[in-house]
Parts: sequence; C-alpha cells; structure tokens
Amino acid sequence: MSDLEKRVQALEDIEAIKQLKAEYADACDDMYNPERMKDLFTDDAVWDGEKEGFGKHEGLDAICKFMTEVKDGLTFGVHWFLQPRIKMISETEAKGEWYLWQTSTMASGKDIFLAGKEYDTYRKDNGVWKMSYMELKLFYAADIKQGWKDDKLNGLAE
Repeated sequence: MSDLEKRVQALEDIEAIKQLKAEYADACDDMYNPERMKDLFTDDAVWDGEKEGFGKHEGLDAICKFMTEVKDGLTFGVHWFLQPRIKMISETEAKGEWYLWQTSTMASGKDIFLAGKEYDTYRKDNGVWKMSYMELKLFYAADIKQGWKDDKLNGLAE
C-alpha cells in the first residue's frame, strides 16, 4: 500500500469510528437498546464505569445486561459525544477520547445534566470497527434544579 493509500485508509477508519460512536449514542437514546449494542462491541469488550459507581461490565453479554438495567432507571436520555480525538494504533486498533454531554430524566422524575469524558479502544473485526473498551469519567451528573456547585453527583442520588 502506498503512503497516500495508507493515509486515506486511516482517514476512512477514523470516520468509521466516528460513525460507530454516533451509532452508540443513538442506541443509548433508544432506551439503551441491548439488541443494537450487540453490533457495536467486540465479544470481549469492557464497559468500565466502576470509578463512577456504574460498575465494570466485561464481555458483550454483561454489557447488554447492564444496558437493560440502565434503561429501567431512566425514562429519557440524549447523548452528545463531542470533540473526538482518535489515534490509529495499527491497521486494526485505535484509541479515542470523547467529551460526553447528556440530558436525562430519571425514573424518579428528576431531570439531570451529565458531563464527562469517555476513553475508548476500538478494534477492527472482520473489516468492521467495534468498541473493545470504554471507560467513563464524570465531571458532574447534576439535578437540573440544584446545579453542580455544591454536589457534582447529586443527579445520581435517589
């Protein structure tokens, strides 16, 4: 492959990863649809929100089970993934960082703003990019009525 072909392929791979993340956001906004999640993660993927109280879910089945549980705690959610920083590691592996901004209505009726970053690893399986690792780090998850000044995670409290 020529240098130009390699550079074009890298750009196409980065765009495919951006589309993958957009599909993930859409599946989350579709009430964390576990059926749609199956196509977005590798079989051995890890969804890591342990430091934020969401647990660490290892393997595709565990991630889909977690998504089913998440949807029971929400009645509405919209995800925006912004400012992607994607670095190609090899022809079949990449890393990415994304800012997350999310609005949600909890099952309790509380409306929240959530902001953080996601740190991802991607792997190309049979020519298709999938997420193999995702770690969530929150800046805040705040009740809209209270804001985040005094308690950055008050939106997650019951």
